[in-house]
Amino acid sequence: MTESRLAPWLSASRWPTAPIRLVARLGSGHTPSRSKPEYWNDCTVPWITLADVWQIRDGRTKVITETKEKVSLLGLANSAAVRHPAGTVILSRTASVGFSAIIGCDMATSQDFATWTCGPKLEPRYLLHALRGMAPDLKRVATGSTHKTIYMPDIEQLRVPLPPREEQRRIADFLDAETARIDRLIELQCLTMNKLDERERAQLDSAVDELLDRWGTVPLRRFLRGVDQGTSPQADAFPAGPDEWGVLKVSSLRPGRFFPNANKRLPADLQPDVRNEVRAGDLLITRANTPQLVGSTAVVPQTRRKLLLSDKIFRVLLDQRITAEFVAMVARGSRIRGLCSASSNGASQSMANIRFEEVKAWPIPAATLDAQHEVVKQFDQQRSALDELRTMIERQISLLTERRQALITAAVTGQFDVSTAAGRNVTEGVTV
Repeated sequence: MTESRLAPWLSASRWPTAPIRLVARLGSGHTPSRSKPEYWNDCTVPWITLADVWQIRDGRTKVITETKEKVSLLGLANSAAVRHPAGTVILSRTASVGFSAIIGCDMATSQDFATWTCGPKLEPRYLLHALRGMAPDLKRVATGSTHKTIYMPDIEQLRVPLPPREEQRRIADFLDAETARIDRLIELQCLTMNKLDERERAQLDSAVDELLDRWGTVPLRRFLRGVDQGTSPQADAFPAGPDEWGVLKVSSLRPGRFFPNANKRLPADLQPDVRNEVRAGDLLITRANTPQLVGSTAVVPQTRRKLLLSDKIFRVLLDQRITAEFVAMVARGSRIRGLCSASSNGASQSMANIRFEEVKAWPIPAATLDAQHEVVKQFDQQRSALDELRTMIERQISLLTERRQALITAAVTGQFDVSTAAGRNVTEGVTV
């Protein structure tokens, strides 16, 4: 991997670049054998795995001190796992590629991470910012059909600009302060977005309660003609092109919204099962997702994409007494979202499941078709107004994120003097 292929911006560095492995000890991790129960008794050593990546996904957490799992000294002694010292910089290199942090105490890692224990010429906080500057580039060059991966030979080629260590500390201090300011602005924008979501839910719940008071409730099963559930063939990790088949991912559904780009390309040598093709007007419900999103429901809009139902998504077939849009709207309300949450209690943080028997019991207002059309129309108008505000906020967040990234890459390459650049234009044109 050449420097220009990975991160073209490194060529603008005022300082010479060096392979990170020459100024920091490169390492990785391992998983002690799960078939040896004795390796998993008396576990006292923190052990970072992909289950801990959630802590550093947003780029705000710099130091990790807690892990979901621990390993034993016996497990470490009988595997390739290594206990790395506090201050070591870690980078996730499989599945969740490009997330980095500093470990706050002695820890081991799984094989999903690369580690650098810095020598006297490299400041860990400076290296962390440099790696975060490379994150988009690392994701772009990651390879693999099932899980994207940066392989260790490529990790060995990663380079970093190498100013004097005192300058590295000044750059790290500057970026710590300035990225924190930008992160705070992003947080405020996200809080505003949450307020809009709360307002939408309140409007929806009020509309559904009025319908229930007027028309009463019946279980969804009364309106069902059937249900389809697709399969999940071995698909590529990237989306399908315009003329290719794609298998829907669970992330294609959010409550009331459908994202056709969230799919995995079906390899050309696999024949699609056209019985699983989704079409405009189909009512889809996620069978498996995070506990917060399991049971997400949406209606497929008009799309030119060729998409297949996966085994983690239900397609619900309704009779003529009810519309898919009405069911999707009701399913976004707190009543049904609460039922989905209750069904997934005790599920892991990463994945929960609901059974179709539970979906069939969803309480639906027994409104006439005219009443269904009217309330859906009114709610769509309210949501459209809120969506305009969401679009503005998303643009602000995107702008702040871009400036955060540009600030990091400019600072670590010495494109400006950080001692005089604090706060300069980093939030220009951004409102809260």
